[in-house]
Amino acid sequence: MAQDDSVVSAQWLHEHLGQPDVKVLDASWYMPVEKRDPLQEYQVAHIPGALFFDIDGIVDLTTDLPHMLPSQEAFAAAVSALDIKNHDKVIVYDGKGFFSAPRVWWMFRVYGHNKIWVLDGGLPQWRTSGFVLESSTPGDAVQKTKAANSVVERIYNGQLASDVTFQTEFQPHIFWTLEKVKHNMDAQSHQVVDARSKGRFDGVAPEPREGVRSGHIPGTKCVPFPEMFDDAPILLPADEIRKKFEQAGISLDRPIVVTCGSGVTACILALGLYRIGKQDIPVYDGSWTEWEALPDHDYPKVTSNVQ
Repeated sequence: MAQDDSVVSAQWLHEHLGQPDVKVLDASWYMPVEKRDPLQEYQVAHIPGALFFDIDGIVDLTTDLPHMLPSQEAFAAAVSALDIKNHDKVIVYDGKGFFSAPRVWWMFRVYGHNKIWVLDGGLPQWRTSGFVLESSTPGDAVQKTKAANSVVERIYNGQLASDVTFQTEFQPHIFWTLEKVKHNMDAQSHQVVDARSKGRFDGVAPEPREGVRSGHIPGTKCVPFPEMFDDAPILLPADEIRKKFEQAGISLDRPIVVTCGSGVTACILALGLYRIGKQDIPVYDGSWTEWEALPDHDYPKVTSNVQ
C-alpha cells in the first residue's frame, strides 16, 4: 500500500482483511439501462466484511441530477452510519473492476479523507485471484447501508444527525461546479478531459439517459475511461497512462479537470492521473448531464448536427 498511489492489489487486501482499521466498501453501481440491482448482488456475493455504499443514496437530495455529491454534513453522517472512522484505511471496490468505485474514492477525498484506495481490478480481480467471497449477509450489514441512506434523508429534511463520529474537511479544489466550468471556457486555465466513449463525445452515439443529447463541451478532449486499465482489468502502469493522455493532445504540464456523463467515470481518469502524480485533479460533478440540459446560447455544445 502506497500513499502516493490510488489502488491496492487483491493480494494486499487479502493479507490485511479483518484488521480493525481496514474497512471495505462495495460501491457497485450500474447504468439504469443495465437493469441490475447492486445491493441485491452485494447480498449474493461480496468480499468478506464489506459494507455496501449506495451511490444513489448518499447524494445531494436538492437536485434532480443523478448521484451528486452530498453536503459535508450528510456525507459525515452517512459514513459514520457505516462505522468508518477517520483513522481507518478504506478500500472501495465495484463489480466491474473500474466503474463506480473511483467515484466513492473521490467523494472521500473531497471531504478530506486520503486514507482511501480502490481495489485494483475490483471484484473480477478478487475472483480471478481465487479469494473467498461471502454469500451470507449479516442483517446489521444491510441495516448500516439503510441507516446511511436514511440519515442523508433526515439531514436534507432539516433534522440533526446524532452519533456523527466521522470528521470531514472540504477540499474545494478537487470539486468543480457548473460555474467553474463556465468560467474556464473564457479563462482556459484548465484542459477539460471527457471520460465518455468517443461516439457519445462526438455526438454520433446516443447518451444512456433519455432526453439527453450526445456531444461535448467546446474545447474538451476525449480519453475514454477504459483506456486507464487493461483487460484484466488492472490499472495501467504510470508511463502507459501518461501516453494515453499525451496521445489525446493533453499537456500533462498544464492543469486538467475531468468530466463524463454524470460524474462517475470521470473519477476513473482522476484515479489514473493520481498514479502519475497528479493528485489534485478536480471532477466536474454535474458533468454532461447538467451542461447539456442548459440553454445552448449560454452553455454551448458541440454535437454531430453542428460539427
